[in-house]
Amino acid sequence: MSWGRWWRTVRSLPPEQLLARVWFRLYRPRPNLASPPPPRPVRGRWVAPPPAEPSLVGPTTFRFHGVEGELDVVGWDGPQRTRLWRYHQHYFEDLLADGAAARRPWHEALLRRWVADNPPGRGAGWEPYPTSRRIVHWIAWALGGGELPAEAVASLAVQARWLERRLERHLRANHLWANAVALVFAGAFFLGPEADRWLARGLALLMRELGRQILPDGAHYERSPMYQAQVLRDLLDLENLAGAYPDVGAWAHARTTWRARLPAMRRFLLGLTHPDGEIAFFNDAAFGVVAPPAQLEAYAERLGLGAAPPLEPGLLHWPEAGYVRLSDAGAVALLDCAPVGPDEQPGHAHADTLSFELSISGRRFVVNGGTSTYEVGPERRWQRGTAAHSTVIVDGEDSSEVWASFRVGRRARPFGFAATPLDRGGWRVVCAHDGYRHRPGAPVHRRAWIWRPGELRVEDVVAPARPAEARFLLHPAWRLEGTPQEGVASTDGARVRWRVERGHARLESAHYHPRFGATEPTTCLAVALANGQAIVRFLWDAPCTSSS
Repeated sequence: MSWGRWWRTVRSLPPEQLLARVWFRLYRPRPNLASPPPPRPVRGRWVAPPPAEPSLVGPTTFRFHGVEGELDVVGWDGPQRTRLWRYHQHYFEDLLADGAAARRPWHEALLRRWVADNPPGRGAGWEPYPTSRRIVHWIAWALGGGELPAEAVASLAVQARWLERRLERHLRANHLWANAVALVFAGAFFLGPEADRWLARGLALLMRELGRQILPDGAHYERSPMYQAQVLRDLLDLENLAGAYPDVGAWAHARTTWRARLPAMRRFLLGLTHPDGEIAFFNDAAFGVVAPPAQLEAYAERLGLGAAPPLEPGLLHWPEAGYVRLSDAGAVALLDCAPVGPDEQPGHAHADTLSFELSISGRRFVVNGGTSTYEVGPERRWQRGTAAHSTVIVDGEDSSEVWASFRVGRRARPFGFAATPLDRGGWRVVCAHDGYRHRPGAPVHRRAWIWRPGELRVEDVVAPARPAEARFLLHPAWRLEGTPQEGVASTDGARVRWRVERGHARLESAHYHPRFGATEPTTCLAVALANGQAIVRFLWDAPCTSSS
């Protein structure tokens, strides 16, 4: 154990968060098995949310992250499956998945079995986060026409009481947010003083976390497009819930507050979406965990929230989040000039400062490596590390000290951001970071992106000069020809040329992780900096524009 690394990890945590961690470990409440309150009458309309991907492939056979498990063989707990697989097993997402109506008999039997097999307070299924997600999914299923067995209704009340006393104040971030959402769902679903307490407590916590976790520019403070989508989905579900229970007086202030924040949140998510309709891979991010942005937008419109305005071409900057979008008719570049995450919870951070992704003709070309696992081990360590991202690595070390599954010690801090317009609609974006300040000479990495129609020039400087390498991970769909110093990539009629104008290039095998449990072979263009400098130019055919 490195005590220095531990100190660098915990020194940014507020004292009350450290105390909450101690309390969470020591305090073990007893489950309250009292009879449930009566259900609240539904006097409004529940709108169908975006469907999840099916995960129940047989009456008791689950498939998560490409791995199947038969309940009688793998059970509900144990080392036969990863912790994340177990979490999803307890979420009951398949209740809301494509084709769920045809699996209703399976669902009803599985609900009864879950209650019978999972005694209150025991096992992974009763940890606060899966409890929160399950409460929401069970209630959403009931509002959508499913009939919860009596034992499941009774269990819902036990789960809400348990969750109320196991809030994840020690973790904060998306976990505490999910706890608040679940309490609101439980408080709306049931009727009576106990339910009113859950509702009031959930709404109060939600309003506090909305102010803390959602930045003024609409970004969720963990700066993961995947969790941005999840938090946005949660607020849309709450808007849906308020429509189903319009006679609940407690909604008024909270609903006004979250409605005021939704437009900026939607815009930020769309801004970090590629032309293929899927999210960018900054920090922990993968496809298939949350509905794609277009489905969330359609959901918002079904809820009466209107269509989001289209994104303007050129430069869009989210200053509090630290991300930039450059776009024209032929290409989109997404730039990471952001902190790795909030000091109180950077658990989903990657060492990806000053990385970027680039789409050409609607197809991803330069990418970050993505996320396929949360399990402790070399693969998780690699996927969070700097070398798995399209940025510069110095002295073979990560720009932020990522370790274990969700820990970060020393953190890169971006500074010196500037965006300058150029002729012909071009832009020059510059930013630096101090993630290598602990190395000899305290080197600083500074990157400039020069964007013009049909061209992106990337200039990297490490000063004072140290052994460093600019890495450009290329999407596996592209075929490469030429030499490492100058070549052509092509796919489905699209072509991109690269030219290394300063630095010594090589092409090496790499991996791309678009989903949990998925790994695809690909190629990385790696450019060793020459005297602390590298220049790489990407060129493509810009669409013709007419003037009048």
